[in-house]
Amino acid sequence: MGTAERREAPADTSAGERRPVYRPLWTEEPARRRRMPDPVRTAAVRAVLVVAVTLILAMVAFLCTLAESWLAFPMVLASVAGTVVATWGVLDVWVTRQVWNQRHGVVSVPSSTARAVRRERRRARRQARAAERGQERRGGRGGAGQLSLPRAAG
Repeated sequence: MGTAERREAPADTSAGERRPVYRPLWTEEPARRRRMPDPVRTAAVRAVLVVAVTLILAMVAFLCTLAESWLAFPMVLASVAGTVVATWGVLDVWVTRQVWNQRHGVVSVPSSTARAVRRERRRARRQARAAERGQERRGGRGGAGQLSLPRAAG
């Protein structure tokens, strides 16, 4: 029985009119952390691939050594070179992340002065809106912006 058939299947009405409750398979949750910037993500993917290849090379070198194969020595050399390249890749991720943060000014915590300036701007905006609303209330009676009909006296 497929999913569509289960949804449309009649409920067992003999046991007290119970209908099946549709529940989604999963619920969407917001991401806990923001997405990495593109250059950092590219460096991270590159580093993961290089580390994975290095681990495979090391495993092959180990197995070739156990089998006493002629391929053991070249594989050991390749895994040593891979280790150097993998270290470079991980450092590349770290440096790229630091450079990106420096260039784009990512600040984790706003300074108290920035907070005070923002608070002052908000206060000024609120006062300007309140003054504007007051002007509309005083000058808006009997004008073209009237929504209801005037009341008849009497």
